[in-house]
Amino acid sequence: MTESFRHSGEYHQQQSLPGHDGGTQGAYPPPPAHEPKPWGPPAGAHAGPPAAAPRRRLKGPAALLAAVAVAAAAVGGGTAYAVQTLTGHDGGTAAKNVNGTSVSTGSKGTVAGVAAAVSPSIVEINATTGSGESTGSGVIVTSDGEIVTNNHVVSGATSIAVRTSDGKTYQAETVGTDSKKDLALIKLKGASGLKAASLGDSDDVKVGDEVVAIGSPEGLTGTVTSGIVSALDRDVTVSADPGKGRERQGPGGGGGWPFEFGGQEFNGDTGASKTTYKALQTDASLNPGNSGGALIDMNGEVIGINSAMYAPSSGGGAGGSGDSGSVGLGFAIPVNTVKADLAKLRAGAAD
Repeated sequence: MTESFRHSGEYHQQQSLPGHDGGTQGAYPPPPAHEPKPWGPPAGAHAGPPAAAPRRRLKGPAALLAAVAVAAAAVGGGTAYAVQTLTGHDGGTAAKNVNGTSVSTGSKGTVAGVAAAVSPSIVEINATTGSGESTGSGVIVTSDGEIVTNNHVVSGATSIAVRTSDGKTYQAETVGTDSKKDLALIKLKGASGLKAASLGDSDDVKVGDEVVAIGSPEGLTGTVTSGIVSALDRDVTVSADPGKGRERQGPGGGGGWPFEFGGQEFNGDTGASKTTYKALQTDASLNPGNSGGALIDMNGEVIGINSAMYAPSSGGGAGGSGDSGSVGLGFAIPVNTVKADLAKLRAGAAD
């Protein structure tokens, strides 16, 4: 049985008629009456190139299949180009990082990408004073161990121990402090090859920008939270007294660091000596131990140093111990303030 396609795309079956050896009777189709002559030019004519065979025009299913094949090839090529464009891969080229940061282009704009890139630049700080111990965080700014933190984390400390994200512990000493801006610079002893954070531009920050906070709340090293910038230029007042505003005075200690806003005290008494600065406000969850850690934009650049939070007391008031934790009202010192103060801190300022 053989099958032949009609122009309409349908097909019918043809019955092959049997022939016999040495004869033509019953053969299909019947043979011509005369023996066909071989092809060639008329006698006496010059031989020329054979005429080109006419191109067959595909019809029916064959034409449809050819058209589909062409379309599929075009779409396939376009898809490959689109995938290369969206993923940043072209001919096997390795993915690149966002300019000036360690965040890969493939992870740009994700909390996971920012956390993976910046966490190695955030440390836990344990300061010992005559009145107890406190826990805070810090941001590595040079590969040999310069770390920016809050003044209230290390002020009055007799010894400072720092743990990096890989679990190593270093001793540190205070290089300079600026109580008016609640900033301090400490330096690790014997450190090298550390990953310094990329400092951004806080003047470019807008309300609604997504941010990531990394620190050591309650000693939980490397904790990552996320949110948005909820306000700019908040006038936040914190204590400038050594020993005031400690992050955690041992087990069972207060759950927040005292600050003032709008003429009210929060999380305890700020003391007689105070300082006020302009702060970024964020709803990224901050808790005791986050102070001195980083507030980071989605390009992986530090835009602020976390410094204060509002934590309602267990009784729901505004001025208690604050052991109920974060309610999404946190504040950070703008990174441009930090950059403007670094030279002074490196020079050994102590005010």
